[in-house]
Amino acid sequence: MPSYEEKRDALAAQFRSSRENVRLGKDTSNLFRDRSGAVQKTLNVRSFNNVLDVDTAGSRVDVEGMTPYSDLAAATLAHGCIPCVVPQLKSITIGGAISGVGIESTSFMYGLVHESVQEMDVLTGNGDVLTCSPVNEYSDLFFGMPNSYGTLGYILRLKAQTIPVKPFVRLEHTRHTEAVPFFEYMDRSCDQEIDFLDGVMFAPGEFYTIRGSFTDDAPYTSDYTCEQIYYRSIREKEVDYLTTHDYIWRWDTDWFWCSKNVGAQNRMLRPLFGRKRLNSVFYTKIMRWNARWGLTRRINTLRGVHTESVIQDIDIPIDRAHEFYSFFDREIGIRPVWVCPIGAYKERNDFPLYPMQHECRYVNFGFWDVVSSREPIEEGFYNKKVEEKVGELGGIKSLYSDVYYSREKFWQIYNQGAYRKLKEKYDADGRLKDLYDKCVLDQ
Repeated sequence: MPSYEEKRDALAAQFRSSRENVRLGKDTSNLFRDRSGAVQKTLNVRSFNNVLDVDTAGSRVDVEGMTPYSDLAAATLAHGCIPCVVPQLKSITIGGAISGVGIESTSFMYGLVHESVQEMDVLTGNGDVLTCSPVNEYSDLFFGMPNSYGTLGYILRLKAQTIPVKPFVRLEHTRHTEAVPFFEYMDRSCDQEIDFLDGVMFAPGEFYTIRGSFTDDAPYTSDYTCEQIYYRSIREKEVDYLTTHDYIWRWDTDWFWCSKNVGAQNRMLRPLFGRKRLNSVFYTKIMRWNARWGLTRRINTLRGVHTESVIQDIDIPIDRAHEFYSFFDREIGIRPVWVCPIGAYKERNDFPLYPMQHECRYVNFGFWDVVSSREPIEEGFYNKKVEEKVGELGGIKSLYSDVYYSREKFWQIYNQGAYRKLKEKYDADGRLKDLYDKCVLDQ
């Protein structure tokens, strides 16, 4: 098996030998926007999927960028630790969670995935592999990679901080009936001695905070990897216990609650899926197949239904989170909604392509469903409403799904000046796509 250095040098040589524009060739993707059908040369990075070293004494892991979190978490758990932030779905790669934006229930302490990264090896658009860190000569690239979506370069290897774990997680579910007290309770919880914090807003008047703490012992453990469904347990149990492994992947079995769209929550069909297919990797394959063949579109046409996918993660300052939810339930109506607080890890650094206010705690809202109407609607009708409200409330949205901003508005939000400087320095010939073209025009 070739070493990382051998793979790195061979890939860089391959990239430099061709002057064509490229995109990554890899096995998984968590982008929820259709790509252009234009044929494009792919750069095969599938072999960059190994955990190189778990340094428990130094509290860090050295890992290749295309490693999925399923493998990364397994390797670190074997050493009694995990990365500071482990996103919810097994198919997400750590490089993708940095060049995109990654979050989970430890984010109230450790921020977004990129905030606990220590250094990165990046294959830039110029064909160089540069090791960048917060303090070296390539610090501008280090801080510019989050939310760049492969338009400045590709992360081949990185070092990230880890935290120690215990065998079990104790969960405490607290119900709230009003949005303002719900977010106030979540805000206060961020300052308490717990290890995990997120929540679910099932409907107006039914909101739950989920507080988790590591523990050495558990009187029992629940199993949500097959017959039982995790998100339903939040309503049913005030206290619950999971193994740490099962806690990390509690959302993956049912893609939060989106497995309903493929019938996987049907009591009759669920056993036919079995444990091997009840996971985000399998659901993503179904989603890609449906997008390619348009089965759902054809069915909706026959039914006379007009639909729009509203699949987004957006971050709102916590003191205005209740305003967003009031708007969202009234104007969009998707239920449930996942919420997760985001704090600054230590001191919030300036990541120019995903700017967040200093000294401000945010709440992530995750909502992933289809809005239907009997009346025709303009393209992006509901997504545009969300984008407008996010801007009004001082928030920011991830770019992994549909984006409808005008070019001018997009660059007002995502720092055109900083991006152009980085692009000119690290992709002078424009071999990699432009961020707006890739995320908005789907090129």
